[in-house]
Amino acid sequence: MIPKWKMNILWLITVVAWPMILWLSYHYYYINIDGNWVDIFLFGIFMGIVAFFPLTIQDAPIFFVNGISIAVFLSFGLFVEIILTLLAVGIVLFRSGLKRKELYRIPLNMLMFSIVSVISAEIYKWIGGTHSENIYGNTIEIVAIFGYAISIFIVNQLTIKMVQRLLMGQKSKFFDKGLRWELTSSLLIIPVGFVLYLLFSEIGRAAIFYLSVPFISISVILKLLYSYQEINRFLKRTGEVGHQLAQNLEVKEVYNVFMRELVNLLPVDYAYVYQTTEDGKLTLVRSEDVENSTTRKKIKWREPFSESVLTSKLPLFYKSKKDWSSFHHIETPLSIESVLSLPIEYGDQVIGVVTVISSEKRMFEKIHHRILNILTSYLGVAIKNAKHYELTKADSEKDGLTKLYNYRYLENTLNNFFENHGSRKAHCSMIILDLDHFKMINDTYGHEAGNEILRILASRLKRLIGEKGLIARYGGEEFTIFLPDIELTEAMEIAEIVRKNIASNAFTLTNHILNNDNFVEVSVTASVGVASYPTHCETPIELIRYADRAMYIGAKRKGRNKVAIYNDQKSHEIV
Repeated sequence: MIPKWKMNILWLITVVAWPMILWLSYHYYYINIDGNWVDIFLFGIFMGIVAFFPLTIQDAPIFFVNGISIAVFLSFGLFVEIILTLLAVGIVLFRSGLKRKELYRIPLNMLMFSIVSVISAEIYKWIGGTHSENIYGNTIEIVAIFGYAISIFIVNQLTIKMVQRLLMGQKSKFFDKGLRWELTSSLLIIPVGFVLYLLFSEIGRAAIFYLSVPFISISVILKLLYSYQEINRFLKRTGEVGHQLAQNLEVKEVYNVFMRELVNLLPVDYAYVYQTTEDGKLTLVRSEDVENSTTRKKIKWREPFSESVLTSKLPLFYKSKKDWSSFHHIETPLSIESVLSLPIEYGDQVIGVVTVISSEKRMFEKIHHRILNILTSYLGVAIKNAKHYELTKADSEKDGLTKLYNYRYLENTLNNFFENHGSRKAHCSMIILDLDHFKMINDTYGHEAGNEILRILASRLKRLIGEKGLIARYGGEEFTIFLPDIELTEAMEIAEIVRKNIASNAFTLTNHILNNDNFVEVSVTASVGVASYPTHCETPIELIRYADRAMYIGAKRKGRNKVAIYNDQKSHEIV
């Protein structure tokens, strides 16, 4: 975005300099045009038609009037060439949908094209060009004409690069895509323009009609060729995005990759990604305000388009505000014009909705709709794959009975903690508890009752520990509680709270083998061992081993229903 002060200076320079440029071109480069008004009018129409087929490359329009402007310059002089070229520029700006914040392009293009024309005309004059009506055999005149054509191309590119650097703050390469396309078009158009001038000198205005078809055809072909290349580029980039989505096996990262690539690929100001809940509603999982992306601003306003897509299962494609008049009753804090909203489908299900919004009219085209349709297809498959992976992974990490983490997950968590924090000597503690006389409970009440106790105990431990640590089933009736960033003293207090809760609150059982259908209250106690890093050990396996030893030696062997800590291969009992 160009600062406002630069825009004001640009307008000021244009108001002062452009009349001077016109005066200069009229007094020093003027050719008598009396009796040629019809021809000039026809050339103006010719240039206007060609200007209807511009290319927009890196936010800069490229149009193919150079060849015609050469014929106009050689036939009618610089003054007429500047006027007709600026009329063509006006058509290009109109066709490109000039936005309010882009009004600076009007004075910018007036200055740029006028300066390029004046400098090129001066080079033409310096080489020896005289606007002679008969250039056959006149080597100097021919050289001057080609020097004029080459200077237009070079000066124009130098001016564009200077404007990009000084006015827009862009550090682009000199040999970029815009230069390559303008060079290609110039090599095709300028020779035709030279032929136009020669033919016009010989047969008059009929030459305009004879060469209008090939000239316009070249413009259309170049535009189609560029569009074809752009579509291929979009499709290639879309395929790369699909590959990235397929590589990510976590749902969160799938959404992150999709949103990042979406705002880079499409001309959006606001983007939303929703997923469908089990009750058939939409929940927002990602939103992006592109203009404020440096602050990662989230959009608080809930747009209505996605709900409509979810209901109808059909995409929405609006080019301006007047197209979505049915939503006008909804107040929006955003500046909205173009809207593109598509369902995320997997099989016959709509599993989400993607909506992109632009504050400019006609910002989205059919190619953008096609690209977003492909992207949402990739996203639907990637989400389902990621959810399936996460579910499978969760099942492999969880104990089937208690739904707590299993020993393998505990072991991986411990290793990761020690790898990431071991060098900083971060504190952590391990609690291991074992239910006392659990075999007797199974023999008395049955194994179903024992399993019920284990499930109830798992729920209690989750409530007691919360976010402080990781609870895992160690095996049988043994449970572990890993407490990262917690020292020994606090771990001992937590262990005692757990022990008292188990001993003080009987377990209510419904699945027992007694000869009655009533609930049975069963009291259970636990022996608890505690070890801490780096107080007691140096490795993850030692942390588990020493907590286990504290539990057996310090608690089990000394009467059970106790908490013990590891202390130099013998355990110290805590009452």
